[in-house]
Amino acid sequence: MIGELIEKEQISSFKIVAANEDRTQTFLETLKGALRLGNEFKSKTTIAFQTEAGPKRVETTVWSLTDNYLQIKSGVLIPLRSILAIEY
Repeated sequence: MIGELIEKEQISSFKIVAANEDRTQTFLETLKGALRLGNEFKSKTTIAFQTEAGPKRVETTVWSLTDNYLQIKSGVLIPLRSILAIEY
């Protein structure tokens, strides 16, 4: 998967920006699956997202999902339009 692996606690030190292509609709079913895995099984998902410093990647549990954001631990929000890849 693309992007430098960082700890979820480091996300706030990066400015998250929109990816070149908004792939929210492409990832929607995968995002719903990641949410279910996080809530029911406490399983982690790998999420790659775009920042001003380049692509970053984090392995974490998805806690919630809205039309525009996914939320991980400590209330950290990642805009869906910044997601480059997601897998579990």
